Amino acid sequence: MFASEPLEDLTENFCLAVESSDAPPEMAAFYRHESDGSLHCSVKVYFSPAAVEFAESIGAKPCSRPSIYGLCPIADSEQAIALLFPEEKPS
Repeated sequence: MFASEPLEDLTENFCLAVESSDAPPEMAAFYRHESDGSLHCSVKVYFSPAAVEFAESIGAKPCSRPSIYGLCPIADSEQAIALLFPEEKPS
């Protein structure tokens, strides 16, 4: 509920970064609503390795590759799904 505005800002800034770079199709970002059992869920944003420069610029920390399930692409990252998750099919 409270994440929509920050997510919109992040999406806008990521789109600008993609447009201003020679972005490979693997440059992508995804988000997912995740719950740790508390009352509210949190929104987690995952950046592909090709987006590491942008991710670091906003203070993102490295993590292991997420499961494709429930990921929503940010910007035009849909093409990247097939490149980044070739062995998985989204539901």
